[in-house]
Order: sequence, then C-alpha cells, then structure tokens
Amino acid sequence: MLQALGLDLTTERVYRAMLAHPEDDMRRIAARLGLDDQEIGRALDRLGALSLVYPVGRESGLPRALGPETAMEILLARQEAALAAQRQRVESAREAAARLIAECAAVAAPGHNGDTVERLAGIGAIRLRLAQLTTRAQQSVLTLTPGGDDTETGIAAGRAPDQAMLTRGVALHGLYVDSVHTHPPTLKHLEWMSGQGARIRTVPSLPLRMVVIDRGIAVLPADDEDARAAALVLRGRSLLTALCTLFDQLWATATPLGTQPQESRQRPHEAGLSRQEREALRLLSQGLTDQAVAKRLGISPRSARRIAADLLHRLGARSRFEAGVRAALRGWITDDGSD
Repeated sequence: MLQALGLDLTTERVYRAMLAHPEDDMRRIAARLGLDDQEIGRALDRLGALSLVYPVGRESGLPRALGPETAMEILLARQEAALAAQRQRVESAREAAARLIAECAAVAAPGHNGDTVERLAGIGAIRLRLAQLTTRAQQSVLTLTPGGDDTETGIAAGRAPDQAMLTRGVALHGLYVDSVHTHPPTLKHLEWMSGQGARIRTVPSLPLRMVVIDRGIAVLPADDEDARAAALVLRGRSLLTALCTLFDQLWATATPLGTQPQESRQRPHEAGLSRQEREALRLLSQGLTDQAVAKRLGISPRSARRIAADLLHRLGARSRFEAGVRAALRGWITDDGSD
C-alpha cells in the first residue's frame, strides 16, 4: 500500500506492527509477522533511513515508530521533492530538444533536409507559409495557442482563413488557455469559430505554440521567447507522432468552450482555489519563472507574480518549492496537472 512512498512490503508490515503494538520487542514483532531477525533488522534500517523511527532508550533497544500523520508527511514530502526534481529535468530536456531542433535548422543549407526542417524568418514569412499550408489542408488543422493576438484587428484577420477551411470540411481543433474567458475580443472570435463548426477547448496552460496540418506538417516557433521572430516547419513521422500525441493528451483533459471547468471535483479544502491557480502551483513547483508561468497561462507577468504571492501566503510557505510540496500534501495539485 505504501510502496509508492518508498516502503517495501516487509518494511511497511514492521512499521504497522510497531504502531499497533508499541511495547513489543523485536522477537515479538518477528513472531507476529513470521520474520527472522535479519528481515526485522533490514526493515528497521530502512525505517531509520526514512526517519520514521526514533530511539527512546528502551530496554529492548527497539526504537519507537513515528506517528502515522507525521510519518506520511515526511514520506510525501520526499516523494514530492523527487517529483519536482524529475519535472525540472523533463522541462530542461524539453527546452534542450527545442534548442537542438532550432540549431539544426539554423545550420541547414537551403534545400538541405528540406523534407524535414524548414526555417522561416520574420512574421511576414511565417504568416505567408501558414496561409499556404492551411489552404492546402485536406483533413485537419490542430492548434495550440498559449496567447493569441490581443488586437481586434489581428483577430479579425484570421477569420477568413478559418472560415475557408471550415467551408472545405477541414476539421479545425483549437486549444487555448483558460484566460481567454477574460479577453472579450478573443472569446467572441472563438465563439464565432465554434458556431461555424470548429471545436474549441481550453486548458489552464499550454507548453508551446503550434499548428499541425493533416497530422503531417507542424509549424512551431524557433524561439519560444519571440514567436514572431522565426518559425520551423517540421515534417517526419517521428516528430509528428510526438507532437500529435502531445496535442491529443492535452485535448483529452481540456474543457469545451462554453463549459465551466469542473471545479466541483475539488476537495473541500480547495474551496476558492481556481483551476488557473492550481496550474500556477504546478508550474511554480517545477521551478518555472514568473515570465514562463505567465506565458503558459496566457496572462501578464504582473498577474503571474500576484498569483504566486497570493498562493504562497495562503499556503504559509516561504519559498515556491515549499509551496509546491505543501500544495501536493493538501491534494491541490496532481502529478500530471489534471484537475
């Protein structure tokens, strides 16, 4: 039962026996559990390494087991620290992969590996290539949009291409961040798209901006810090399989536009904690900066700083890492960021 927290079955049985029979010596515990002295010794060593027992100067020499509430907090904190470190390694690997793709595209000679990577410089070239690719779309266009064009003019410019695709019967699936509900021009456009047959969903945050045409061509920013500066057009089964899998996983957890996020699934002690705040906690526990969190959530850095400060205060935490651990112990965030 507690193997996920670092206790093997034998060690867990010994710990439970020590809690249930605190006056037993080692021989009695061994007899109760059908274990030999070596097995009991190894279990005690493991419990000691996990700080779940402490010496009390008893004649039997057997330490006393730490109470379950404190013990579980220790074990959960250890696991959350390990998870946070793993999340940071995954995030670093993702960034390294993006840099590698960009570097390979930058050194490629014109036409070299043209079937795999194509580099576009400048917003004009990006928009032109996207228009060409989406015009040729036959089956589907999938989009991840962490933060769209904030101007009504920019939003309106995309209406005609979207309408043309939908009229041709192209399936248009768009993923946006929850914060679009607070930006009337964007929300109005998405409602219009939905009314034309596009399928629109939202999630608390998105890891990148992306357009996938017919699940065979993907367009991504070459530099995540400046999506307008350059873009990469990617082809190839392995790359597209990975990118489409990412999209499908996000889509499965997203909320259809016009549907309120299912906050009813929060635990009682989560009252007042929004889906966006839980996602901010998850991102902060990974070590992301305010700028990175803002970009993922589709909000301003100032808003991200305000959310972070408020969450630290509510959790009584002195650091973001501590906030992540405390939030996980309370069940406010999950390993995968789902609600």
